[in-house]
Amino acid sequence: MIWRNIASNFLTLLIVLLIAVAAAVAWAKHEFSGPGPSEVAQCVEIAPGASLNAVSQQLAAQGAVSSAYLFRAGADYMDKSRDLKFGSYLVPPRASMQDIVGVVTAGGPSTCGTEVILRVGVRENTVLLRDMNQQTGAFEEMARYNPANEEQPEAITVATDSPDARMRITVAEGVTSWQIVEGLKAAGFLSGEIDEVPAEGSLAPDTYEVEKGSSRTALLADMARRQTAILAAEWEARPFGLPYETPEEALIMASIVEKETGVAAERPQVASVFVNRLEQGMRLETDPTVIYGITNGQGVLDRGLRRSELNTTTPYNTYRIDGMPPTPIANPGRAAINAALNPAQTDFIFFVADGTGGHAFARTLDEHNRNVARWREIEAQRGEATDSPVQGGG
Repeated sequence: MIWRNIASNFLTLLIVLLIAVAAAVAWAKHEFSGPGPSEVAQCVEIAPGASLNAVSQQLAAQGAVSSAYLFRAGADYMDKSRDLKFGSYLVPPRASMQDIVGVVTAGGPSTCGTEVILRVGVRENTVLLRDMNQQTGAFEEMARYNPANEEQPEAITVATDSPDARMRITVAEGVTSWQIVEGLKAAGFLSGEIDEVPAEGSLAPDTYEVEKGSSRTALLADMARRQTAILAAEWEARPFGLPYETPEEALIMASIVEKETGVAAERPQVASVFVNRLEQGMRLETDPTVIYGITNGQGVLDRGLRRSELNTTTPYNTYRIDGMPPTPIANPGRAAINAALNPAQTDFIFFVADGTGGHAFARTLDEHNRNVARWREIEAQRGEATDSPVQGGG
């Protein structure tokens, strides 16, 4: 009888314990997957080589998670404990522990924290200092300067010296290889000399996250690898019947398209004009190629083209030569490469600026001349009349 009572009590206790464990597991799952405690966005910084234990303690101290232990246990359960990725990541208000595990193990570009950005542009280079406002989740500019003619602000110096700040290089579409090299030389947080300017068109405009002291030549090599991969993929997917014999010819056309319009949606139409001209045996007659022949891609021609320059035969003067110039005239982005290899199906063979930042396209010379007349009126009203031909003029 005594043993029966003991067995009964033990069974009751076991059931109670199992119920308690089940309740604890259910609570833990709810706590792990339910809304987190932070009422504001949090910037979570994962240091190189950081352990899951250190990260969980950091998150608990920030108030991003309610329990360091549950965060570690949940990451283990998701088999993500060894997948932490170095970087700074923004997690939204009330993010669950499960969400945060996903963010810090997915990797990708950093999305918050202090960052120093060198923007290599067509007209100038700019160094920016930005920081994340965790209340709004938006980056705010703290300082900027032009390294060509301005002193570096103290705030940028401090940020560059900080081990926590991220460094980025952003290369604009349409810059030349010479401009990229000059921009990288101005980046004090990079290291090493550049022996020669890479081939025109061979570098991919993009954003590159680098570490302080990264090699300039290694970064250029990365840019070249990306551009090679982009061109190969776009060339492989091209339709039949285009007037290019090699990927390099497509790259030349993409660079012309890139320099001819700043309106992204126009790129396929601009490409169609030049493809139609090639197919009809017409000259391309595009100002950006002439300008490249004058500047060699070193800087910007801050004036209109002179009649004497347009009448001088050079390998890049497409008013005087047949076909395309011998090399690209800039580094085109993926969208321009795609447009060159997937031009719109049009009958257009002319285009001219329309005064809105875009262009008016024409199928006939009469139609084009009317568009030119309207553009000349706009130029006159702005006091910008010039003797040079218009873009896409014939």
